[in-house]
Amino acid sequence: MSDRSLRGMRLGSQSMESEAGVEPAARQTVTYFTEPAAGEEVERVDVVFAMEADVPAVWYTKSGKKAHRSDGAEEEPSKEKPVRTHWDMLLERRSSEELEVILADRLKFLREARGEKVDA
Repeated sequence: MSDRSLRGMRLGSQSMESEAGVEPAARQTVTYFTEPAAGEEVERVDVVFAMEADVPAVWYTKSGKKAHRSDGAEEEPSKEKPVRTHWDMLLERRSSEELEVILADRLKFLREARGEKVDA
């Protein structure tokens, strides 16, 4: 059994492949600056990207601050549609005047159902 064991090597934790002849991918360093807040200094953030990567115009720091690229690239507008609320969809179907009339009718109906005195 001892003649079959591999000596001088930890199995699974090291590779036998050498790094000779391996070239890392081309990289670029992009600098971002945070917007100064009251009483705070401008923070510089350097981020390394691959040369073929799409570099964003805005980067969020570890502290959650928004930083803009030093070359002044503009932030792309969001391609997402704005969220339509129930109120927005209701206003597409009815005007404010119609909604006020409907509200008054429903309030009158509810008050009558409770047995409250309703003014005409």
